[in-house]
Amino acid sequence: LDSVIAEFLFSRFPNEDEGYLTKIKSKIVSRRTLGLIGHEMDICSILRYNKGRSIKLETIEGNAFEALIGAIYLDGGYSSVQKSVQNHVFRMYVDLNQILEEEIDFKSRLFIWSQKNHLPISFEVISEENNASIWNYVVQVIINGQEFGRGSGTSKKIAEQAASKETLELVGEI
Repeated sequence: LDSVIAEFLFSRFPNEDEGYLTKIKSKIVSRRTLGLIGHEMDICSILRYNKGRSIKLETIEGNAFEALIGAIYLDGGYSSVQKSVQNHVFRMYVDLNQILEEEIDFKSRLFIWSQKNHLPISFEVISEENNASIWNYVVQVIINGQEFGRGSGTSKKIAEQAASKETLELVGEI
């Protein structure tokens, strides 16, 4: 599945770099997306499993979908998987435009932008507050010694993402 998706994306977006294609591929073959595809295919209607156990049905559906792809491969080879994925799965169950529009990792995008422009970048924690066991962090992006976007959140990671998004907006990348 990884190989078929990678080849599809490479042919669909020939001018994009490896990092971008890898990011899109990882979204398509993620547990969440595969589970959604399995769910949309109503794959659980043909599965037999112990309904009394506390298992995520989405995980079972995603695993079953991957097993189905494996069965197609064993039965018909790589080209059969390729045709099935491109002509059936992508057309009926994968909204590529939605995946492309979904929020991506703003911090990674910002690092890529800064590397392309040969600008040093860092993140500075401006404040950390704990109110009734709920943390709030405020983070500032520093590019080439200048302050850019700020973001806040309940974790440093969330605050860095928010600061990165604001910075990308400020530099005209979003």
